[in-house]
Amino acid sequence: MKNLLISASLVASAIMPSAAQAQAVPAAVVAVVDLEKITSQCTACKTANAALQSQGTALQNRQKALAGPLETEGKAIQAAVDALKGKEPDAALKARAQAWETKRNNAAQELQAQQAQLQRNQQYIQQQIAQKLGPIYQQVMQRRGANLMVEISTTLASGASLDVSNDVLAALNTAMPTVQTVAPAQTTTSKSQPQGR
Repeated sequence: MKNLLISASLVASAIMPSAAQAQAVPAAVVAVVDLEKITSQCTACKTANAALQSQGTALQNRQKALAGPLETEGKAIQAAVDALKGKEPDAALKARAQAWETKRNNAAQELQAQQAQLQRNQQYIQQQIAQKLGPIYQQVMQRRGANLMVEISTTLASGASLDVSNDVLAALNTAMPTVQTVAPAQTTTSKSQPQGR
């Protein structure tokens, strides 16, 4: 029985080191990347940022163009209502107020749609960049011998030799010389429900 216990303990001791070795994690070889630098300096990113800024300016200009006449008309209607001193407005003034309200709602809907499109454009640009960056990270890590990459803003400190931002930037400029700045139109799929008899 004693021999059996000794044999079992020898087998267990022979198995344990290999199991412990299988669970060992390799030492971290870290690389850091400055995403802010990359997204502000890549060639396609600069073009995309300029396009987004232009789209934002166009939206602001449209908002001003719609707001001016609406404000003027609204003040004129309010002055006409105030002149009645509590009397009931006539049909013409009611129709004028209703038409103004319709214009105001239409303008709000138009601006809301343009703002939503601008946000979709921004997200579409970010999506295209992210799709290109994923494989680039892996390539740069492999080339530089790293097994972990972190964004520089999440580190407290790092050595300059760990920064691979220029490698990532060069690879992104090669892989993505241009970027689409207008998101594809959203498709609304309406499911037709069977009609009952």
